[in-house]
Amino acid sequence: MATPPPFFPPRDQREIKILTYNVHSCIGTDRRIDLNRIADVIAQSQADIIALQELDVGRKRTGGVDQAAAIATLLKMNAHFHPALHVEEERYGDAILTALPTRLIRAAALPSIGETRGAIWVQVDVHGEPLNVLNTHLGLRNRDRIRQVAALLGDDWMGHAEFRSSPSIVCGDLNATPSTSAYKRLSTHLRDAQLLTGTKPRSTFPSRYPLLRIDHVFVSQEIRVKSSSIVFDPLARRASDHLPLSVGFSIE
Repeated sequence: MATPPPFFPPRDQREIKILTYNVHSCIGTDRRIDLNRIADVIAQSQADIIALQELDVGRKRTGGVDQAAAIATLLKMNAHFHPALHVEEERYGDAILTALPTRLIRAAALPSIGETRGAIWVQVDVHGEPLNVLNTHLGLRNRDRIRQVAALLGDDWMGHAEFRSSPSIVCGDLNATPSTSAYKRLSTHLRDAQLLTGTKPRSTFPSRYPLLRIDHVFVSQEIRVKSSSIVFDPLARRASDHLPLSVGFSIE
């Protein structure tokens, strides 16, 4: 008897997972530097697209390793990295990892008074559909975050014609709870994925006893959120001071 052809659900029903994760330079709550542990946490989530914050590249404090490239290699993915901080050979910043076809659109600094912050925007080919993914790490101070969100909503980023013309995700460590001005302004343009699944939103920081919901995934109207979860096992609680947020979705 002939083997039946494989069944592929309609393109808008195939679930993709995105994970946002502040990895704290791969320094765990036990003060150990362990890239393999971070990669294991990510691998267990089975995410297709990973947005990472606080990566060290060539920094003496973490052994001079290119953490973005090393984690991508362990996961058999490609990495796009943007250094928010660049002093001589030492870099520190954010990355987007995936095995899906990608095109880097923009990577640049954001207005910062204190520690320099930045963002990275790539376009990912998801089953033939272009998907904008913007990863960022906002400042600790409210006035910094307000200026940074204003910049992200401007013509260079979310206001750009290419961003507005395709389904989009904005994610990262925003250092902003839902009561803050930065969060509220973003939520007038995009939807908080954790509020779209019918389950109670979960906090991500600190990882041992999470009290604050400051890591977020925001999605445009074309994206149907199917699941949302926080990775909260013993490994994730040790690997970083933040917990990863995973969101499953399809593009309608």
